[in-house]
Amino acid sequence: MSQQLKVLFIGDIVGSPGLSLLETLLPSIISKHNADFVIANAENSHEGMGINEEIIRSLYKLGVHVITGGNHSFAKWKIYPYMKTDPNLLRPLNYPKGAHGFGYGIYDIPGTSQKIGVVNLQGRTYMQTIDDPFRTADWVLEKVKEQTNIIFIDFHAEATAEKMAFGWYVDGRASVMAGTHTHIPTADARILPKGMGYITDVGMTGPYHSVIGMDKETAIKRFLIQTPHKYKMANGDNRICGLVTEIDTETGQCSSIEPVTFPGFETKASS
Repeated sequence: MSQQLKVLFIGDIVGSPGLSLLETLLPSIISKHNADFVIANAENSHEGMGINEEIIRSLYKLGVHVITGGNHSFAKWKIYPYMKTDPNLLRPLNYPKGAHGFGYGIYDIPGTSQKIGVVNLQGRTYMQTIDDPFRTADWVLEKVKEQTNIIFIDFHAEATAEKMAFGWYVDGRASVMAGTHTHIPTADARILPKGMGYITDVGMTGPYHSVIGMDKETAIKRFLIQTPHKYKMANGDNRICGLVTEIDTETGQCSSIEPVTFPGFETKASS
């Protein structure tokens, strides 16, 4: 019989500001939305770039089932040996053969008889020239469908056009495609004609008094002077940006998709 599965996705976690907020609020957000399965992108969780074992363990304790990544998954070399051992820690599947870690997995959904496939892919426009995510999706989606038709894709990419093109390409073959990497939440969450939930970018979980998580003054100097400046984490106006989706367990199609932002952004000046 058809049931509705609720999947909560947490957008790019940026450094200690994002982690601290999740430690306080994530369990209550999971409870509020009755989430059956939780995925979080954490490639920027360690000092704004990369991840470590302590953070991974902390996220699992908070209720995260699968951690996805992106172009900064390999930023901290000490994580490489661990990446080989934890199938719940993903990095983009379309890195060339020989890269550490796992690019997708099929997981039991706690309290149910259902399984969910989670696929992590990375775009190539203005990013590393890795393997083709479109062709990679062709074979991995067929492989996952041998075990489940519930499939969640984290597509980590710079160009909005590439994200949108990829969304149209996999519509009807995946349940949800959540865009990550640009750290700015987009207002285009919707269900595409063949039943896939889509959003160009979920946004980041971290400090919004920043330039995509970076200290404002340091970022401005980069543009004014056009010379390199050391990355410096920002702090302040910390928010969680995520996505709650409902998926029909029989068809694998998305029945609802809703961005989650807490606290919400102010749209009027305070008096």
